[in-house]
Amino acid sequence: MTEEKNKKVDKESVSADDVKSEKAGEAASAANIKDEKANKAEEAEGKKEVESSQSSEKAKEKAEGAGDNKTVDALKDKVQTLDSELKEKDKQLSQYIELAQRIKAEFDNYKKRTIREKEQLYTDISANVILKLLPVVDNLERAVSSDASDGKSILEGLKMILKQIKDVLCKEGVEEIQSVGKNFDPNLHNAVMHIEDKSYKANTIVEEFQKGYKLKDKVIRHSMVKVAN
Repeated sequence: MTEEKNKKVDKESVSADDVKSEKAGEAASAANIKDEKANKAEEAEGKKEVESSQSSEKAKEKAEGAGDNKTVDALKDKVQTLDSELKEKDKQLSQYIELAQRIKAEFDNYKKRTIREKEQLYTDISANVILKLLPVVDNLERAVSSDASDGKSILEGLKMILKQIKDVLCKEGVEEIQSVGKNFDPNLHNAVMHIEDKSYKANTIVEEFQKGYKLKDKVIRHSMVKVAN
């Protein structure tokens, strides 16, 4: 009887322990479930944060990409503008070069034309002077071919020819430089001799060895003179 009672007590004790163990297990399971839920919540929160961060990064990358695209477009527009300006400058440069070449060609033609005109003018002037001297040549030829033995007639003929020559020179603007009795002027006279003579004022031309001539204001030949000191 006592043994059965003890068995019953042991059985009840075991049952109580089992209940306690079961409750403890349930509590542990509940705690585990709670921890799992907490972990899942944390994981979900972390996932949301990661997704949010990824979304932010994607948005940032997208914004940066859009900004880069705008920068690239702006650079392309700038390059096109510069290219257009460069083409315009090249066009202007070509026009300037063409203009410079045309001006150079015109100037070269002008120089050649001027040289030809000067040569023609010189020829015309020479021909005009020669034409006026031809009558003098004619008279000299007549004098040489004449049978006149009278020296006086020859002298008169030579005087007439000399007058003709002087008339031609005068018409062309040539005139003699006055010397004897004038003050010495180095612009007009060439002193080849000096004398000491108190009857003349100092620097006075007393004799002319060779006549000087000038064409208008230009001295063609200086007078060769003797000057008193």
